[in-house]
Amino acid sequence: MRHPRWTRTLFTHEDLEAIAAAVHEAERSTSGEIRVHLERRLPRAADALARATHVFTRLGMDATAERNGVLLYLAVEDRKLAIVGDRGVHARVGDEYWRRVRDAMVERLRAGAARDAIVHAVLDVGLVLAKFFPPRPDDTNELSDEVSLG
Repeated sequence: MRHPRWTRTLFTHEDLEAIAAAVHEAERSTSGEIRVHLERRLPRAADALARATHVFTRLGMDATAERNGVLLYLAVEDRKLAIVGDRGVHARVGDEYWRRVRDAMVERLRAGAARDAIVHAVLDVGLVLAKFFPPRPDDTNELSDEVSLG
């Protein structure tokens, strides 16, 4: 699959594949759903959290059976990120957990390790989801593991 030119300034095809593989691996131990969405820029007058919340809904992440979806959102050229956890997840982990994940991502992003930042965040979120939302016998992968591009 060919990716938009703007993604190639920061992510190779292999990077996007590694991120998708991390999502797949993280979801093997949980009924939770993780998505990564990359956009070139935030729409005018939008902030990262508001945009991430919109994307979360647009991707159908608010419709998971256990309300246990998590979106990692990055507006690449604006250097903004947001993490949205659905109600089921947020009720268990709270704001402090999301701040820790965000801060770890920011540190790695500032070091120029975008792929590493996202992969580590995905795997961290996967461990937390596994703790609160173990896989069910009838569990299905409700959402794509591929990186969503806007």
